[in-house]
Amino acid sequence: MSEPEQRLFALIHQYYYLHQWTPPLLQPQLFLRLVAPMASVSKVSILDYFNIVFEGENGKIESNCKACGTRIQAKRSVTSNFVTHLKRKHQAMYNDFVKRKDMKREGYFSAPLHTFTHSNGGTPCSNAPINSGGGAGGEGTGGERCAVMSLTLDGGGAGSGGSVAKFDKHDPRQVLISEAIAKMIVVDLQPMSIVENQGFRELLHFLEPRYTLETQHCIQSQLLPAYTYQVQMTTHQALAQAQALSLSLDLWRRSPGATAGYLGVTCHFLTSDWQMRSALLACLPLTASSSGNHVLSKFKEVCHSHSILNRTFRIIADRSLSTANTKPCCLPGFLLSPGLTNDNDDVEVDNGNSVEKTIRNGHSDSNNGTLDGHWEEALEQGLDILQVSCFAHNLDQCVRDGLHSCPQISSTLAKAAGFYNYITKAVPPEKLGQVFDRSGITRGDTEPGHPGPKDWASQLKVLNRLLDSIELLEEMSSQGEVSLTVSEKALLKELTDTLEPFTEAWDMMHWDTQKDAHVSISLVMPCVLGLRKHLSETAALHCSSLVLALSHAVERRLSSILEDPLYIIATTLDPQFKLTWSSNPDWHTQVLLQEISKYSTGQTTDLQPQSQTPRGATLSPASTLARPCKLFSFIKQRPASQAKSLEQELTVYLQEEPTDEEALHYWQRKDIDFPLLAQVAKNIFTVPACETVVRNVYAMAERQLLPERGHILPKNLETLIYLKANSRSLWT
Repeated sequence: MSEPEQRLFALIHQYYYLHQWTPPLLQPQLFLRLVAPMASVSKVSILDYFNIVFEGENGKIESNCKACGTRIQAKRSVTSNFVTHLKRKHQAMYNDFVKRKDMKREGYFSAPLHTFTHSNGGTPCSNAPINSGGGAGGEGTGGERCAVMSLTLDGGGAGSGGSVAKFDKHDPRQVLISEAIAKMIVVDLQPMSIVENQGFRELLHFLEPRYTLETQHCIQSQLLPAYTYQVQMTTHQALAQAQALSLSLDLWRRSPGATAGYLGVTCHFLTSDWQMRSALLACLPLTASSSGNHVLSKFKEVCHSHSILNRTFRIIADRSLSTANTKPCCLPGFLLSPGLTNDNDDVEVDNGNSVEKTIRNGHSDSNNGTLDGHWEEALEQGLDILQVSCFAHNLDQCVRDGLHSCPQISSTLAKAAGFYNYITKAVPPEKLGQVFDRSGITRGDTEPGHPGPKDWASQLKVLNRLLDSIELLEEMSSQGEVSLTVSEKALLKELTDTLEPFTEAWDMMHWDTQKDAHVSISLVMPCVLGLRKHLSETAALHCSSLVLALSHAVERRLSSILEDPLYIIATTLDPQFKLTWSSNPDWHTQVLLQEISKYSTGQTTDLQPQSQTPRGATLSPASTLARPCKLFSFIKQRPASQAKSLEQELTVYLQEEPTDEEALHYWQRKDIDFPLLAQVAKNIFTVPACETVVRNVYAMAERQLLPERGHILPKNLETLIYLKANSRSLWT
C-alpha cells in the first residue's frame, strides 16, 4: 500500500478502537478493494477531448476539437469554453466526460458500501456511516455495530457538522454553475458584488452544497474577460466574412446633466448566406474632457481593429442634438395602477412635463460638456461615410411633439386610467375573461411587481381595448362616479383613431426586440407616405390641435425621406413594394438608374462593390460538356449567356409582379439573375430602421444599476453592457 493508504488504514482501526468496537477482519487486500476507486481513477480533464496547438502568455491556449476540428480559444484556468463546446456540439462526448468525472468523484468521496462480519459472532452488520473525523458513531441494536466509510477530499470527516466534499475546480458541475452565475449577472445586469451577498451564498449552498462559490474578483478578472474574449473572436471572424455592413452610434449619459457616459458602436452586417446579424463592437467610456476629435479617434480605433472602416456603407446617428429623448413617451395623465408600482421596476417616463434627455442615438444634451458641440462636425468631416437618422427614434419624437401640443386630453386620459385601474381590481377575472382575450385586460397587468405599459403605443392599445367594451365594463363595475361621459368617450376614440397608424408603424419598428430582429429601411418610405395620407384625411373635432401638431412634426422630421435616394432605392428593391408606392414611376425609375449606376460603377465612396464570389469560396469546376468535344457534337450547344446591363436588370425586375417574399431571401434567390441589383441590395438592407439592442441595454442599466441599488465600477459596467448586448451570440 502507498503511504496515504497506510495512514487511512490506521485511521480506520483507530476509529474502531476509540468506539470500543471489535475491528472486522479488514486485511490490506480488503482495504485496497475499499479505496480502489480513489486510487485507480486518474485525473480527468476537459482538454483530453482537444488537441492543444498553441499556448501563449497568461495561460491562453488554442485547441482543436478532436471530433470536429473547431478551433477554441480560451485560458487554461477558465475551461468553460471547452465544456460548452462539447455540450452543444458533441453531446455523447460531453456525457462521457461527465461520467468520467462522476466516477472519479464517487471514487474519492463515496467509496462503495461493504458488509463486514464481526469476529465475535459472525452476524452480518447493517450499513451505517463511519465518520472519519471522530464524530459520534451509529450504534446498532442487539450489540450489532457497523459502519460504512464516508470520506472527504481533505481527509476531514463530516463529524457532527455534516461537511460535504467540494467539487474540484475543473469539475464540469462546478464549471457550469459558475458559468450560470456569470450569465445571470450579465443577462440581468446585476452588480458583481451579488456573489458576496450572504443570502445569495446561502441559497447556492442550499441548492448545491458541493459547489465552491467564485469570488467577485474571480468573476470580474477571469470569467467575464473570458466571455469578452470569446465574443471578440466570434465577432472578428464573422466580420471578416461579412458581405456588407453599416454602423450605429448610441450615446448614453448615466444621469441628467452628466458629462460622462458611454458610446456604443453597433455593427449590422450581412453574412455570406444572406442573414442579417448585429453585434456591439465596443462600449467606449466618455469623460467630461472627451472632445469630438477624441471620440472620433476612439471610433476609428474600433473600426480599424475590426478592419471595417473602408467597408462601412452608412452610419446611423441622429443629426439633431436637441430632440433625442428616449425616456418612454407616455400618454399624458394615463397613469395605470399608480399605487402598486414596484420599486425595482420603476421606469422614469415622459408624460409631457419632463424634457430630461439622458440617452441619445448618436448624441446627448447640447449644453453638456465639450463633446456635443463638436461631435457632429467631427464625425462629418473626419469620416467619408454618410449618416442616416434613426427612423424609429424620429417616429417617437413626432408622437411626442403631437401629445405635448394637446394638453387638454390629459384630464380625460387620467379619468380613463382611473376607470381601468378600478375594473381590473374590482371585477372578477372570470367576468373580464368574457370580454377580453389573453391579449386584453387581465388582472396580471396590475398585480404588484408586474410592470405595466411604459410607452405611448402600449398604453394606446390598452385604451383602445377599454373603449371597445366600455358599455359592458360599466355594467360590471356599477360605479357611476368613475364612468366616462359621452363627450369623453368621443374624445378618446378620436385620439386612438388619430394615433392608430403611428402605433402600426411603431409595431413594425419594434416587432421583435427580444430577438434582435433587423427591420429594414425599405419600410420607412411607405410608413411616411401612409402617415401623411392619414393625417391629411383626418377631420378631427376634439383633437384638432393634435392632428395639426402631428402633421407639422411629420413634415419637419420625416418629409426629407421622400426625396432621399437611399430610401427610394431601398423601397424599390423590396419585392413587396417595388414602385407601387410611387405617384410618378417613370421619374423614380430614372432616379434609380442614376443613383444605382453610381454604386455599380464605383463613382462614389458610399459603396465598395465586392466580388460576386464570397471570400474563401472557390469556383465550381466546369462540366465536361462545357468544353468542345467531337463525341458530343450532336448535342445542341447552349447559347452563350450575355451579361445584362443595369438598366436591363432593373427593367426586368420591375416588370415582375410584387411578392410577399422577404427581401433578403428574394435577393439571395435572384443573385444570379440580377447580380448588379443584388450587390446594391446587400449594402442597402444593412441599414436598420429600428433601434439597436444596446439602446435597450442602456435603458435597462439605468433602471438596474442606479446608485441607490448598488455601486458598480465604470470598467465593470462597460463589460456588462458589452456582454449583455452580445448575449445572444454568446449563449445561443
